[in-house]
Amino acid sequence: MKLGFCSLASGSSGNCYLIKSDNTNLLLDAGISCKAIQAGLESLGISLKDIDGIFITHDHIDHIKGIKTLLKKTSCPLYASRGTLEALVEKISPLPYERLIEVVTDEEIGVGDIKAMPFDLSHDTEEPKTFTFTKDGAKVCVVTDTGYVSDDIFDNIKDADILALESNHERNILLYGSYPYSLKLRILSDVGHLSNEACAHCLTEVLRYRRIRKRFSEDGGALKVFLAHLSKENNTPEQALITVRNALEEEGFIVGKDLELKVLSRDERSGFFTV
Repeated sequence: MKLGFCSLASGSSGNCYLIKSDNTNLLLDAGISCKAIQAGLESLGISLKDIDGIFITHDHIDHIKGIKTLLKKTSCPLYASRGTLEALVEKISPLPYERLIEVVTDEEIGVGDIKAMPFDLSHDTEEPKTFTFTKDGAKVCVVTDTGYVSDDIFDNIKDADILALESNHERNILLYGSYPYSLKLRILSDVGHLSNEACAHCLTEVLRYRRIRKRFSEDGGALKVFLAHLSKENNTPEQALITVRNALEEEGFIVGKDLELKVLSRDERSGFFTV
């Protein structure tokens, strides 16, 4: 195993992901209770004291809910943008300031034997960022809470081996649902969330890139894709799979051949996947 990936929760009510190597354990976001994080990790044979670093994408509650207790029960650093760190300081007190480390876009961070590269998202918070995690040529990336896929986001995810990509809502379900009009506009905006349709379009472009690349190289296998951060009200796992699968097949990409495709549960641990 070069890198492993597991979702402890992925949805609008809480997000937390484990990225690990044989020697290093990292958490991306902590939007569920510390108790739930601990239970999820222990089911994989990992304790809180084994965590080497915590990475936070932004300061919305579904990404930071467990931070205060988690920091008390661990001794590792927390990595986030300056904007996110400043928001955390305002929202959570006290914090161990000596363990808060600012990340800068495109400046690589080494934690154990894993390299993390921050890059920008487009969301309605101050300086949201996510990360690619690499080791020995293997790459894992999680992209959620972005209103659109920028060129920079695409460049960071196009050669991933494991990609968790936001598939938050089905556009028509959201448009005709019960949400207030202002909230619908926020979700659909460039600082909102990716729809099933937008997710499918992004994956199509990624697979086109990989198909061209494979004409000149024999490296790499099928991309492992996980549909992430599904809305409870405006999506279902079945709907997300149908929309994404159909869009991919219309472009000639076959699930099970060109990619592996699964949906991450909102509140249950996923399997453990490796590359």
